[in-house]
Amino acid sequence: MSPLVFGLVGLTVLITHALEAITGFGCTVLALPFVTALVGVKTGVPILASLAWLLALYIVITKWKFINFKEFAIIVFFVGLGLPFGMLAFKNLDARMLKKILAVFITLSAAWQVYRRFKRPNRTNPNCPAAPEAPLSGSPWGRLPYYLLLILGGMVHGAFASGGPLVVLYASKTLTDKGSFRATLCLLWTTLNTILLMNYLRSGVFTAPIISGTAGMLPFLVAGIIVGEKIHYKVDGEIFGKLIFLVLFATGIFMLFLA
Repeated sequence: MSPLVFGLVGLTVLITHALEAITGFGCTVLALPFVTALVGVKTGVPILASLAWLLALYIVITKWKFINFKEFAIIVFFVGLGLPFGMLAFKNLDARMLKKILAVFITLSAAWQVYRRFKRPNRTNPNCPAAPEAPLSGSPWGRLPYYLLLILGGMVHGAFASGGPLVVLYASKTLTDKGSFRATLCLLWTTLNTILLMNYLRSGVFTAPIISGTAGMLPFLVAGIIVGEKIHYKVDGEIFGKLIFLVLFATGIFMLFLA
C-alpha cells in the first residue's frame, strides 16, 4: 500500500472497529465499501475478516459472563447453514460482481434498519443498540422468517465476512440488553471468522501483501478498541444504532453507483 492508502485504510479501521467495540456489530460491513475501493475485494475482505476476528475475540474473552449461550446456539446453527455457500461465492465469483451484490445488500439492509430505528424508536430499553420491538413468537412458524434471515446472513458472511445486519434483525428480538447483545454477537463473529480464516489458510488466500496489510492495521485496531470501550458504557445504544445504519446506507448508495 502507498502511504496515503495505508493511512485511509487505517483511519477506516479505527472508526469502524471503535463502533463495533461499542455495539458488537458493524465493523466489517461499514469498512468494506471504503477498504475494497482502496485495495480491492480479494485483499480487503481477508484483512477485515482477520481484524474483526481479533476484535470479537477480545470482547468474548473480556465480557464472557454477558454471553447468552442459548441464543448463540440458535444463531450459529442457522447462520452455519448458509456460510459454505457464501464462501464458495467468494472463491468463484468475479470481484466486480461481488461488489455489486454487496452494494445491493448493504443498501437494502441499511434502509430497513434506518426505517426501524426512526419510525419505531426503542422507548423501553435504550441500552440495546438494535432497538428491539416485540419479542419473537415461541412458535417455530413464527420464528421461521427470522431463521431464513439467519441463513441468508450466513451466506453474506461467508462471501464478505459481514453478515451482521441480517443477524442483527434476529438478535434485536432476543438480546435486549446492550452487554448481552454485544458479547453474544462477538462470540458469533469469533466462531464464523475462525472458520473463514481457516478456509483462507487452506486455499492460499493469505498472501504476503494481505499478511503485511493486516499487521500494519493492528495499531489502528487497538486504538479503535480503546476508544470503543471507553464509550460503550456511557452511550445510548439507540443513538449509535441510528448513526451506524445511516452511514451504512450512504456507503451502500455510493457503492451501488460507483462499484
